[in-house]
Amino acid sequence: MKHYNPEMHTAEHVLNQTMVRMFGCGRSFSNHLERKKSKCDYRFYRPLTAEEVKEIERRVNEVLASHLDVTEETFSREEASKEFDLDRLPDSSGEQIRIIRIGDYDACPCIGEHVKNTKEVGEFVFGSFSFEDGVLRIRFKLKRPQV
Repeated sequence: MKHYNPEMHTAEHVLNQTMVRMFGCGRSFSNHLERKKSKCDYRFYRPLTAEEVKEIERRVNEVLASHLDVTEETFSREEASKEFDLDRLPDSSGEQIRIIRIGDYDACPCIGEHVKNTKEVGEFVFGSFSFEDGVLRIRFKLKRPQV
């Protein structure tokens, strides 16, 4: 299992699904997830508008605030390939594929660590973005929930 910060990794899943739903683009093709700040790269066709930035942040936070359970299921590689793109999984992921579900909002193959419920993630803060040569890079961080 890859060792990512579970809160940041769960937020990345929600951001990916939000980008898919808002723009019809694919999930991030590259990311760097750290406790303090993270980034995701998307194949895209233009920079974002200020309104889109606000809407992405609003939608991601709406999902996180919904207290969705984060669950995992295991499928054979053959079964998983019927519903999911397995291209980004390392060859070492084997014959059993782990699918992470965030409520009914998102489902994708993943080898990383996640929280048990989105209430553990905190607030998604859109940091900045850049657009160059068909790549949109989104930088973000999390404000931790008050305990």
